[in-house]
Amino acid sequence: ANMLCRLASTSSSQRYAQSRLFSQSLTMRHNKVFNSAEEAVADISDNSQILVGGFGLCGIPENLITALSKKGSKNLTVVSNNCGVDGFGLGVLLGKKQIKKMVASYVGENAEFERQYLQGELEVELTPQGTLAEKLRAGGAGIPAFYTATGVGTYIEHGGMPIKYGPDGKVEIESKPRPTAVFDGRKYVLEESIKGDFALIKAHKADKKGNLVFHSTARNFNPPAATAAKITIAEVEEIVEDGEIDADAIHLPGIFVDRVIKGASYEKRIEKLTLRQPENKDEGKPKSEGQIKRERIAKRAAKEFKDGMYCNLGIGIPTLARYLGPLFSFVFLCLAPFLFYLYL
Repeated sequence: ANMLCRLASTSSSQRYAQSRLFSQSLTMRHNKVFNSAEEAVADISDNSQILVGGFGLCGIPENLITALSKKGSKNLTVVSNNCGVDGFGLGVLLGKKQIKKMVASYVGENAEFERQYLQGELEVELTPQGTLAEKLRAGGAGIPAFYTATGVGTYIEHGGMPIKYGPDGKVEIESKPRPTAVFDGRKYVLEESIKGDFALIKAHKADKKGNLVFHSTARNFNPPAATAAKITIAEVEEIVEDGEIDADAIHLPGIFVDRVIKGASYEKRIEKLTLRQPENKDEGKPKSEGQIKRERIAKRAAKEFKDGMYCNLGIGIPTLARYLGPLFSFVFLCLAPFLFYLYL
């Protein structure tokens, strides 16, 4: 309306020029398909906050990460479930020292990540996995903060978690205490939502309006990351014409997506490849001290299982507990949250 009022008060030549610019701006907004990943990330500048989809190496925007690596933007704050592995995924940006701060829930598969953190080269804000997902979802929904019981009585509530170490090994930055409140007799901590300047996400299919379809578990953190960013860039394996995706099949509406590129290639690396070994291969081989400890923890956890339980198993020890305990009737759910046992 403001544009039309301004047009009415100008000359005919000015009205033509402005109306053409107005028309072009609309065209640009609807033309979401970019020619390359490099073109799509061209305006990601230093000091940007980037939200990145993916879980482990599943559903990560490989091509966009590579393009951002080539661009060389520095001092980035990256929010993602994890930071890839050494030399792949977000590990590429980490290896080139492009990430200043990482907000994540799981970082155990990246040795370079550990080195940079402990030597004071990287800020790390560890966040419970479900809380991280909700912080992104809330950011996209316009909710500034929310209460959760997760983290009550821990560093999350009380503060003091090391975020950055100095060269001398002393803590330079630590987490701050969270406000708390009691609802129905239970204590909760207040978590602020997360927003980003850009989101880099991966989907299976898109139409030219940016409507997205994800493939199975590759959906993971991609939708909440997309909704919480000012500019969302999606890479996909297939781009179809408008209307070819049934409305009921759309997982993320195009209103949340600003740019779309078709990925040039995908490695889709398997994070942990395990092959069946010949029978009796390890028979008689002594177990390491680490294996013995892991099995002891898993066996203790397994004693908590009872018939009919809903069991949410994470990778590693939680999954191991299922096979080291008695056989029960379970309904198994996907990863997170985790239940840890610490005992003497």
